[in-house]
Amino acid sequence: MRASQRAYDELREEILTGRLTAGTPLSEVDLAERLGVSRTPLRAALARLALEGLVDTTRGRTGVVSAVSAASITELFELREALETQAARLVARRRDPDVFDALVARFADAPAVLRDGDVEAYYALVAEFDRALDDALGNAVYRGALDGVRLHLARARRIATDNPDRLVRSAEEHRLICAAIRDGDSALAASATTVHLKASLTTILDTLAADAASTKGTA
Repeated sequence: MRASQRAYDELREEILTGRLTAGTPLSEVDLAERLGVSRTPLRAALARLALEGLVDTTRGRTGVVSAVSAASITELFELREALETQAARLVARRRDPDVFDALVARFADAPAVLRDGDVEAYYALVAEFDRALDDALGNAVYRGALDGVRLHLARARRIATDNPDRLVRSAEEHRLICAAIRDGDSALAASATTVHLKASLTTILDTLAADAASTKGTA
């Protein structure tokens, strides 16, 4: 694997999983040493991440991990709602019922998984749901658009990680979406998707507002 690709993959993963938080300075010298690459491939990796909106290079010579703001999250969800509600309609017409029946059962079991504290297993299940949607859509162009949204959604989802009650409700919302798709009910699949997205957005915005108020109160 090329050095620039390896640096890109590692930094992208660290940003999306929250190991590199918003506002973290990205010193070329420090990163090159830590990742074991020279500065030229590192710069190429950072340029790719900047194009994807994960790195902000507008503040000076040293880039930083881009912020996750209420405005950017709201814009993301506006696009997400348009894409995912239509995807749910289409998938309900094209699906393999057995695939989504299995997902219904998995999401029904998800609250127990979350109560055991295995948040990563839950996110892995959500990723399986996304792949099932993609496979049922059978539309590479549509999948590319969804992948672009999911890239930033991975960061937004982490904001709700500390809200276990919300994750349990999210599991039930996913179960209802899968059930509607399994049954071929395109209108219900789209409606259930809208309900899920609005609830998710509300939780994320409320969390961001609470964090901002807490930070302001301790300043």
